[in-house]
Amino acid sequence: MVENIKKALDEIRPMLQRDGGDVEFVDYTDDHVVLVRLQGRCAGCPYSQMTVKQGIEAYLKEEIPEVAAVEAVE
Repeated sequence: MVENIKKALDEIRPMLQRDGGDVEFVDYTDDHVVLVRLQGRCAGCPYSQMTVKQGIEAYLKEEIPEVAAVEAVE
């Protein structure tokens, strides 16, 4: 599961990098939550929560139906 999540994150990473940001995989919990750490410009962006929920989470749920949610950690 973790490898599939990392592969999916690699697929969306270029979109974040175009805006000066990035995403790092942190963990996949027993309750099917993916923990990520936003980096670069994404880390301090006022739209970071929208990026996580409407961008990263939506994509991961579409690609990997077992994913229940995505949350950003510091």
